[in-house]
Amino acid sequence: MTGADDLIGRVAARASAAAGTLPAPARAAQVEEAEAQLGFAIPPLPARLYTEVADGGFGPLGNELFPLAGQGRTVVSAYRAERGAPQASESPHWPEGVLPILDWGCGMYGAVDCLGTSGTVLVFEPNADTGDPADGWFVDEPGLADWLETWLAGGGWYRPDGYDDAELPEPAGWEEAVSRLTAPGAA
Repeated sequence: MTGADDLIGRVAARASAAAGTLPAPARAAQVEEAEAQLGFAIPPLPARLYTEVADGGFGPLGNELFPLAGQGRTVVSAYRAERGAPQASESPHWPEGVLPILDWGCGMYGAVDCLGTSGTVLVFEPNADTGDPADGWFVDEPGLADWLETWLAGGGWYRPDGYDDAELPEPAGWEEAVSRLTAPGAA
C-alpha cells in the first residue's frame, strides 16, 4: 500500500462517516470527459478522490467538493463560468488550469492548481481584490495531500474556531497568480 492509497482510504472513511450516503464514484471515462471539457489533465490525486471516494459530496465542515460534471454546479461548470466571467478590467481573474473544487461561501472558492507539480490548494477570495486580480489568490496548502491531511487532523483555517486561532499563519499570496493571469492567452 502506498502513502496515496492510505490517504485515499482515510479520506473515504472520513467522508462516509460524515456524509452517510455519498454519490457514486466517477468512472474513469467521466474523468476523461471532464478533462476534455476543461482542456487540461486532472492530476492523479484529485482524479483518485473522484473515482475511488465519490463524485463530490464530501469535504471539510459540510463544504462539499463539487462533482466533476452533470447537473448543477460542477468543477467543469464552475471553471467555465469563472474563466468566462466578464471583468471590469481587461485582465482575467481566474487562471487557466486552476480547478475549482468547492465553494467556501461569500464568493470564495477552494481550488487545485492542475498545471503545477504539487497540486497546490488555493483560496480565491474575491473580496480581497484591490483592483489587481492577483490580490484575491492565496495558498491554502502547498499540495492536495497536505490539504487532505490538515482536514483529516481537524485543522485548517476553516474549522469552527479557525478564525479566532492566533496560532494559524496569515495566508500567503499565490506568487504565480500574476504570471498566470497575465500570460499570453490568459483571457
